[in-house]
Amino acid sequence: MPAVDCHAHVFDLKRFPPPDSRGFDIAPNEHGTIEDYVAVLDAHGMSHALLVNPLGGYGLDNRYMLAAMAEHPGRFKGISLLSPQATDRDIKTLVDGGVVGIRFNLNFEKSPSLYGKAGERALAIARDVGWLVQAHYEGETILAALPILRASRLTVVVDHFGRPVVAHGVAQPGFQALLELGRHGAVVKLSAGFRMSATRPSYADLDPFAGELLRVFGIDRCVWGSDWPFLRAPARVDYGPQLTALARWIPDAADRERILWRNPSRIFGFKVT
Repeated sequence: MPAVDCHAHVFDLKRFPPPDSRGFDIAPNEHGTIEDYVAVLDAHGMSHALLVNPLGGYGLDNRYMLAAMAEHPGRFKGISLLSPQATDRDIKTLVDGGVVGIRFNLNFEKSPSLYGKAGERALAIARDVGWLVQAHYEGETILAALPILRASRLTVVVDHFGRPVVAHGVAQPGFQALLELGRHGAVVKLSAGFRMSATRPSYADLDPFAGELLRVFGIDRCVWGSDWPFLRAPARVDYGPQLTALARWIPDAADRERILWRNPSRIFGFKVT
């Protein structure tokens, strides 16, 4: 069965050194080239993946992500960080290279901004070229972004369960704002559970959050991602247990096929090659 990991980053800091636009430096154990990642995908039976240009390490420099996609035609799609100074030529390079959306990191000052003239321009470009908008946030920063995302007329994809504080439960305002987006057609990634969970490797404390997301978004607007190579992980992370947790949240094999293949195919444009 074809299957997509809908969230991963790749790094080759020798070929493409980190630029000044990076949000933070990454540790030596967090490096991972496209060749490293392909080996992980093959070992776990994953046919495709969505690469997300990382604010940490690469910032606005999308060149390695583009190179990785070019070196493995058809296997990867990309989400870029769009420079506020991006030219028409830059945008065409991203589109031609396999980029399907742009990302806003709402908690990081170095991220391209969703707000003001810069945000308006980025969203207008996304509408012109048919990109989706991906949002990454923690806590309650989604609240200010909610009206902009809802008014964007674009497909909105939210990372990592919305990064809830597990101890605060599903009633916390940031998670409720995510559910509000879900009622208006957004997509959510059941990804990077290691960032929130205190019960790794079972991720059992995320069960209530996964249940609410599946209830409100529905199977057809949920996707799965690993967040390989696990930047800023608080403890050891392995790939397989995240897939095992997905099987617990979605025990029906046909529903998992929708999460892992049919939904990513529709939302991000993956095809069997």
